Amino acid sequence: MSAFIQEKELVVNEIKEKLDRASSAVVVDYRGITVAEADLLRKRMREANVEYKIYKNTMMRRAVEGTNFEGLTEVLKGPSGIAFGFEDATAPAKILDKFVKEFKKMELKGGVVDGAFYDAAGIGQLAQIPSKEELLAKLLGSFQSPIASFARVIQAIADNGGGAAAAEAAPAAEEAPAEEAAPAEEAPAEAPAEEAAPAEEAPAAE
Repeated sequence: MSAFIQEKELVVNEIKEKLDRASSAVVVDYRGITVAEADLLRKRMREANVEYKIYKNTMMRRAVEGTNFEGLTEVLKGPSGIAFGFEDATAPAKILDKFVKEFKKMELKGGVVDGAFYDAAGIGQLAQIPSKEELLAKLLGSFQSPIASFARVIQAIADNGGGAAAAEAAPAAEEAPAEEAAPAEEAPAEAPAEEAAPAEEAPAAE
């Protein structure tokens, strides 16, 4: 085997090794960017645990053959750079989409994310999906909001010595005034005794 063929095999194996570890891979047309811009792009990629490389299309076609990334074959035409995502599957799409919009250079071609192929438009849509970290941060924020409100109430009670706030929270302690007892019915006055009829006088003796 010639040294040239061996070199090609090494490159193909290198690509395969990266694909075995990657959860996504996005291909771009890198024409138009300067060396400084390419360095900036790689820096952003490294910070997100994404690796950006430029290979010959023939090498990449051989590497993706028979893998979950075989769909990339149809976009491996013309100058091609490829970004491998190893943690967040949407990270390559997010970084490249932002870079293209920021510098008005390069062009998304397509990619494979979690085993599914997406064309350039699909990659652009995936780039808008919040990452797991962003979703978790929003979820945590929704949990912290009521906790913070509760903490402010507790602090207000402490600042006020527990008086006014506690009084508002506690139910009124005073009992409703007892109803006045209805006056007892007076016993009906006894009817006056009937005057005794005067005794009949006995007839005088004749």
